[in-house]
Amino acid sequence: MPDQPETMIEIAGGGLSAGITALGAELHYLRDAEGRDLLWDGDPAFWTGRAPLLFPIVGGLNRDSYHLDGETYHLAKHGFARRSRFSVAGQTADHVIFRLEADAETRAVYPFDFRLDVRFTLHDGALTVTATVANRGDTPMPASFGFHPALRWPLPYGQPRDIHRIHFARPEPAPIRRLDGDGLVSPTPRPTPIEGDVLPLADALFTDDAIILDTPASRAVTYGAPAGPQLAIDFPDMPMLGIWTKPGAGYICIEPWHGIADPAGFLGDIFAKPGILTFAPGEENAFTMHIALQKPG
Repeated sequence: MPDQPETMIEIAGGGLSAGITALGAELHYLRDAEGRDLLWDGDPAFWTGRAPLLFPIVGGLNRDSYHLDGETYHLAKHGFARRSRFSVAGQTADHVIFRLEADAETRAVYPFDFRLDVRFTLHDGALTVTATVANRGDTPMPASFGFHPALRWPLPYGQPRDIHRIHFARPEPAPIRRLDGDGLVSPTPRPTPIEGDVLPLADALFTDDAIILDTPASRAVTYGAPAGPQLAIDFPDMPMLGIWTKPGAGYICIEPWHGIADPAGFLGDIFAKPGILTFAPGEENAFTMHIALQKPG
């Protein structure tokens, strides 16, 4: 179902404003106090996404399918939440909560009684997004969750694109992972392009798709040009990080994940899938991402 303009919920606070649509509970814009856009605009010449939510899987499945109790189920890359229509469960001037619950359509591809609440809050120069996944059924539930915000590259502060960088909270010497031609995690790690704790951004980094940090030391990064306002992205609950763009596009995705695409050749049960969490009946877990605008000085 196509998105509808009337489903946009707008919030403001702490010097920022944001618009989120009920379709996918997707952030559609994030603006500073002067109205400058910090988020990609979804130009279809490159990619129509802006900040999709990844649930109940992150990345792709081998043959777009998974196995559970001897049955085979089919799920598209990154799951169904990004194409589902959420309801509004609460709203004030500076925050909104979107909710997605299991129904007949989701149970056909994911036979679990889940609830996904996503709260967007603007406060003190920062956007906080907290996604809470709950198992409302009486059997264990496998799930992953990921954020996928596409930030402007360059940011709208007059600094050249080619001096933008990602600065990690800690040095990141570990090898990275890449995807193969089927969108699955290649078995061979690659040397990291991160120089100590800094990744200088260049289109050539992404000719082989995303950079995947499956064991990052950091749970926070800063993105932007050294002399201009930057964005600080914190992801305390997320043990993996993807970084991606299409070469030449005006965005960089900094993607905190709790989950990852299938390894090449993986044919196991979904509970054995790398990055999967198992939710006991009645259990819930929260995943949080902060994006804060930091001004120089």
